[in-house]
Amino acid sequence: MKTIFSKVKLKPKQVLGLFLLVLFSAVGQMLLPSFLAQMISHGVAESENSVIWMYAAIMAGITVLSCIISFLSVKIASYISTDFGAQLRNQVFSRVQEFSAVEMDKFGTASLVTRSTSDITNVQNFLTLLLRVGLLAPMMAVAGLVFSAATGGQVSSVLLVAIPVLLIALTIIMILASRYSIRLRKKLDQINRLFLESLEGVRVIRAFNKQKAESSRFEEANADYAMTAMTAGRITSLLMPMISVIFGVTTAAVLGMGAYYVNAGAMEVGSLVANSQYISMVLTSVMMLSLVIMMFPTSYACAKRISEVLETESSIRDGSFPLEKRPAHATVEFRHVTFAYPGADEPILKDISFVSNPGEITAIIGGTGRGKSSILKLIPRLYDPMFGEVLIDGVNAKEYRMEDLRSLIGYVPQKNVLFSGDIAENLNFGKENGTEEDWKQAAKIACADEFICKKKQGYHDAIAQGGTNLSGGQRQRMAIARAMMKKPEIYVFDDSFSALDMKTDRQLRQNLKESIGDATVIMVAQRVSTILDADRILVVDDGQIVGNGTHKELLTTCPLYREIAEIQLGKEAI
Repeated sequence: MKTIFSKVKLKPKQVLGLFLLVLFSAVGQMLLPSFLAQMISHGVAESENSVIWMYAAIMAGITVLSCIISFLSVKIASYISTDFGAQLRNQVFSRVQEFSAVEMDKFGTASLVTRSTSDITNVQNFLTLLLRVGLLAPMMAVAGLVFSAATGGQVSSVLLVAIPVLLIALTIIMILASRYSIRLRKKLDQINRLFLESLEGVRVIRAFNKQKAESSRFEEANADYAMTAMTAGRITSLLMPMISVIFGVTTAAVLGMGAYYVNAGAMEVGSLVANSQYISMVLTSVMMLSLVIMMFPTSYACAKRISEVLETESSIRDGSFPLEKRPAHATVEFRHVTFAYPGADEPILKDISFVSNPGEITAIIGGTGRGKSSILKLIPRLYDPMFGEVLIDGVNAKEYRMEDLRSLIGYVPQKNVLFSGDIAENLNFGKENGTEEDWKQAAKIACADEFICKKKQGYHDAIAQGGTNLSGGQRQRMAIARAMMKKPEIYVFDDSFSALDMKTDRQLRQNLKESIGDATVIMVAQRVSTILDADRILVVDDGQIVGNGTHKELLTTCPLYREIAEIQLGKEAI
């Protein structure tokens, strides 16, 4: 909670205004039993109808005023908590945007979604209850104790036993419920992860007829969550019966003692009625607080999970080197780079060194899982190397501000991600204020114009979430066009031609060569035909560069490359 309130500040004026409204509401409710006692003692006992009507009118006026004040306090409390929730969501979203791939892997997509939606909603609801009940109940309890002591005398001593017993029981239940609440949030993450996996992989699941297996996995996780929830529910379900028992015993004791003092002439009937009302208010206040206490374990667990996100700093920090002072342009150099993913047993890249100069195309080829894509992820600093340096324009990439570094790079990832909206909006990710002429030029280079022109609304045709209304090849060309819109100094293509047919592949490479100018191109490819005309080909095997040269050079100097070429192109063609 401390971390959250240090990040999101409540407005003091609103909290003060709410406090005053709640105070007036509590005072109004405390006055009612006193007026009721006066009505009984001076009106009913003495058969004075005018006194009865006078106190009745006063009590009615106080009740109406209390209702108005309560309405205003609920409105303000709801506004404060809603604004708090909105600010907290913005804080979490902004912090997640700063995360590197390391932090994203650490939390996981499903957990981050749960923390930024369900967890924040729980904290927001708890704050609403806290601002209303959490402020009103203590005021009513304190005022009730004071008025009860003033009107009830010895009868009020019952509370000296009832309240400690109630507080001890509440504390025990809260501690037990807190443990289960933390477990519940983790199990909810597991359910969300399985659900997210099933949605993303629905086609694969159906293709392999694994619906029953996936349903079984989900049912198992769901049953585990349900059992934990039921256990937590059993613990919290003890709260209301326990309060009811203590409430009933206390009320019976008050009325019994009060009847004795009334018979003895030591207490008036009106005072007994007022005192019983005050004691009821004290116990009701404790019951109201119990609602806050019941929500506290879940809200605490949620707040703790949100705080973990807010307290996590990105492992990749900004440098301070000014972009305009870099000594070179469109140059990428790896110097003895070694890199391992967090938690991996051994490095995926070992002593990688190469230079890519302006206007050159550097291609990377090799077997599956050999570290090709990992090389590209180090260029825009999605990860940082363990050892060695990645130099961009002659300066270590760590020295740049992240925003400056990535402004130099047009990155096309292996998994082509498109966003819901239209084609133009997706292209404008590369250039914020792109015009239709820019769209057409980028689409033409990426060979995407041929299918965009067939759309009914052209560049304003809708794109579904994730680009699911496009084929794999169309999504790939859209991603390339988005990078072309940016016109960066460095193009990074991570296996971005694999879904294209040979004709489109050849045309796109020709367009790319004609349009990049002095920009550097670094690409990962699986097909030798894609990289025949590259200025430099790096052959990667087991995280190391085992070949470096042109296509013709590697055919004679690198056995692995020749083997790949013979398999793909045939010995006769070579």
